[in-house]
This record gives sequence, C-alpha cells and structure tokens, in this order.
Amino acid sequence: MVDWRIVCGFVLVTLLSLAVLYICLIRPWHLRWGATDVEVAETLPGDDLVQGSKGEATHAITIRASAAEIWPWLIQLGQDRAGFYSYTWLENLFGCHMKNTYQIVPEWQHLKVGDGVLFTPQFPRIPVAVLEPNRALVIGGTVNAKTGQPIQGGQVDLDTSLSTSWAFVLHEHGEHQTRLIARLRGRFPRGLLPWLVNRLFWEPAHFIMERRMLLTIKRLAEASRTSKTRLELDLLPQDQPQVQLEVPRSACDTPRMETNV
Repeated sequence: MVDWRIVCGFVLVTLLSLAVLYICLIRPWHLRWGATDVEVAETLPGDDLVQGSKGEATHAITIRASAAEIWPWLIQLGQDRAGFYSYTWLENLFGCHMKNTYQIVPEWQHLKVGDGVLFTPQFPRIPVAVLEPNRALVIGGTVNAKTGQPIQGGQVDLDTSLSTSWAFVLHEHGEHQTRLIARLRGRFPRGLLPWLVNRLFWEPAHFIMERRMLLTIKRLAEASRTSKTRLELDLLPQDQPQVQLEVPRSACDTPRMETNV
C-alpha cells in the first residue's frame, strides 16, 4: 500500500530543491548570459525610461563584424518587418503571427525616434525611444498592462501600468569585432501575482527567445561579412598576388561561443 505522506513529502522536497537550484544558480546565470561584470554594471541608453525597475536582464554576445555591418539587422526588427530572429513557433503560440526574414530589406532600414515597433497584432506598437545609428536602438515606454495602450504624461497608476525598455547597444572592439549588448528593464503592476508571473514565466521566456535572437544576428552578420569578403577576393585582378585570409565560418555552422555559455 502506498504511503501518500511519503510521496507528498518527496514531491515537496523535490520542488523545494528545484526552486533553490533555480533561484541560486539558474536565474542569476540567465539574467546576465554572455555579459561581463562591466557590461552588467554600466549605464546604457534607455535605462532612464524605467523608474523604479523591478526587473533587469543584460545579455551580450561577441560578433566578428563591425557595428555598421550589424546595425541593418537590428533596425528592421518588428512583427511586420523582419521579425525578431527567434523561435517563431513559440511566438505564434501566443498569436503573434511572426515570420522571420533572414536578409536585409532596404525598405525597412528607415526608422526614427517616435516610430512604433510592432510585437503582436493584439497590442499597439511600442515607440522607439532612442536611436543612434550604428550604436544604440531602444524600444520602450509606459503602457496600460491590460490594453497595451501607451500612457504619456499625467499621473501613472502603478497598479495598472507597466514600463519597459529594450535596448540594443553596439560596442566595437577592434576593426571587425563588436559586442552586442541587449538589456531589458521593466516595472510591472504591484501585487504577488504579477511578481510570480514575471519571475516564473516572463524572465525565463525572455532569456530563451533573446538568446536565440542574439545567436541568429551573430550568424547573419558574420555570414554577410564572409560573403562580402569572398566577393572582394573574386574581383581581385588575376595577376595580383594571392592573399591568405582567415574567413569566418558560414551561417550554417554552430558558432563557437568563447564568452557565452
């Protein structure tokens, strides 16, 4: 005969152990995946958009390309543009109707402060708050937590509103190496339920989706630079001496993560 007290005790101990493992090890790791101590601590464009932030995640990745070669992939983000280079099947489970585009589209290279970026057809666009070409793109603002409608000026109800900023910052290190830093800051409505939903669902979900995005942008930027390098070599005059160049791997290869685990 099964002793349900033992079973319940085992389940409780298992759940508590998993909770401790997540809180002490997994959560601190995924909230700063790929980022250095300096990058986590530094002030980035858009940080001032969220006052009294209750959540922050800083992720980063090294890309073997210049900031100017990465920027075109960032500037065309949006549900009705190039997508977000992540898991569309997960996004579409929530009715986002997402479709990624893995090429640079000239028509999507024009964006300015105040323009809206669409995340899902169910909610209004989130405005571009900061745009510094080849350096920083920040999307964010304060919205009604239920309707997604932007709140501008006036008194903000902390119980029904949320503020967010999503920053993409490029730091060049050398001629063809750039650090892409992505930071999400947020303030959600007060209460235990919003806190639990943010900690147990939105934080890990954001990490899974953004990690895929950063890795995809890395592959796209490095592959486009590889193609450009090969094209330049093909156009060299035949009587010129051959030049040995180390060409990065193709976009189909799994990137070697030197600073990201």
